[in-house]
Amino acid sequence: MTKSASRLLTGSVLAVFVVFFVLPVLWLLLAATKTDQQLVHDNPLSFGSWQALKANWGALTAFQDNAIMQWLGNSALYAAISLVITLCVAVPAGYALAMTEFRGRRTLLVSTLVVMLMPNATLVVPLFLEINAVHLIGTMWSIILPYSFYPFGVYLTYIYFTTAVPKDLLAAARMDGCSEFGVFRHVALPLATPVIALVGFFSFVANWTNYFLPYVMLPESSQMPVQVGVGTLLSNVPSFNPAVGTLAIQRPQLALATLLAITPVLIVFLFAQRFLVGGMLAGATKE
Repeated sequence: MTKSASRLLTGSVLAVFVVFFVLPVLWLLLAATKTDQQLVHDNPLSFGSWQALKANWGALTAFQDNAIMQWLGNSALYAAISLVITLCVAVPAGYALAMTEFRGRRTLLVSTLVVMLMPNATLVVPLFLEINAVHLIGTMWSIILPYSFYPFGVYLTYIYFTTAVPKDLLAAARMDGCSEFGVFRHVALPLATPVIALVGFFSFVANWTNYFLPYVMLPESSQMPVQVGVGTLLSNVPSFNPAVGTLAIQRPQLALATLLAITPVLIVFLFAQRFLVGGMLAGATKE
């Protein structure tokens, strides 16, 4: 391939990326600065006004007495508690599966892989029956517990400890009198910083973007995470639901709510990306 053809291909790929990924985000940012009429009739990529943005913010926070902030707080609480439990469970479980041989180990690994590959929607009904059996429907634990035991995190840490952690290093620690827990705590865990960050990031994103499970489990608006709350706002937009009454939400306010819902994930991604790169480079060389 010639140099000019390579540049043309690269430019074409970047142009497609901009059209399908950058432009919708730019439109969403600009939509929050417009009135509903401006959103329909003005240039899609034009800026509205700061006054319109302020008015949209006021209307959004007035919906159900500032429910949007309560939904964001709920999402943060659910994701944070689930993240802590996930790391406390997935990392030791992956280490145990990688370093020990026991009857049923292969079956457990295959089961973990199968559950990991199943769509989340297929698990909602059995999870509902299980949570209902222990009378936790309508509580925050009906959301936190199912996502705290994270099959993808277990399998990811299993692969990492199997392939990236030197067995000789762990054996040397055991020969020096270190207990198995001490080997995990003082040798394996510091080496696993990149995969711990990766599991933590994916766990947080999975919990923050979780919609169907809390939609089924949580009946009260005050308990909803922000993803379900945005769905509630959508049902109160006259353009999508003509029967809506005095609690109407306009499309620019819905766009602003969507921006609020995705901003924490973007912030976490930026910090996690930097941490992951640093952790991977730190473990790239061996003394």
